[in-house]
Amino acid sequence: MLHVLLWIHVLVQVWCEDLPPPQDVHIDSLLRWSPDAEHRHVTYTAQYLSFDTERWKNVPSCVQTNLTSCDVTAIKANAEHGCVGLRVRAEKYGLTSRPVEACGEQGDACSPRFSVIPGQGLLTVELSRNNSMSKAYAAHYKHIVYFGKKGEKLKEFKEAISSVNIKDLEEGGQYCVKVQFILYSKPLGPPSCAQCAVIPGSEKTNDITIAIVTVVMVFIAVALIVAYILIFQHERIKQFLRPPYQMPKYLSEPLPSLKQSISNDDVEHYDQISFIVREDELDQRA
Repeated sequence: MLHVLLWIHVLVQVWCEDLPPPQDVHIDSLLRWSPDAEHRHVTYTAQYLSFDTERWKNVPSCVQTNLTSCDVTAIKANAEHGCVGLRVRAEKYGLTSRPVEACGEQGDACSPRFSVIPGQGLLTVELSRNNSMSKAYAAHYKHIVYFGKKGEKLKEFKEAISSVNIKDLEEGGQYCVKVQFILYSKPLGPPSCAQCAVIPGSEKTNDITIAIVTVVMVFIAVALIVAYILIFQHERIKQFLRPPYQMPKYLSEPLPSLKQSISNDDVEHYDQISFIVREDELDQRA
């Protein structure tokens, strides 16, 4: 009975939580992805989308697999134009995560090669025409550029053959771009993996920033010096600020004479004493 309750508790907990999708799904020589580290016993199913269909199909060799890679060479070889869209979803105890579409690394033939060059208030997307699509389909193919701020979903921006300028961007903002082939006005193959860049500030903005940083640093340095002086040199400061001692003027003057003039009228006259006889001697003589 206890085991049954434990199993019910586990199943309820599993059904109530969302299953995280696979991470970093991309294509180089293989279709690869990264599992979620917090979940065990998770399997994965890879799917592909051909150019001539709008329905996703399972890759036969990668259904509920425990691996984190899938060989799709045969799928691509049998597909029209040799390219397919690819995605991967996670599965566990009957739960299924949302599928994550794979992006193509720069070396993948079915994903466009491009580079992003940031400028003042703009981002230039340079598209390479040195690829198999250009040689095989000439003017029938284009690129579709997806654009947005980093961390946000990238939205379709423009269809183009050559380079694209994205203007009126915020200074210091970080923006990302990905590109996908379009053949006969229809997406072909996986989009390229996103590239991001930071829009630099203007020279005036940089000068203002440098000036502000300089003023702040000088203020901090002066504050530290003043704090040191007030804490460790306060005795010297007190001595320096103390006014010089001056002796009162009256103390430097000579003392007045204490002699008094005595008039002759006030002097009493007495007989001169020639000798002194003690009283006991007088008694003996008597």
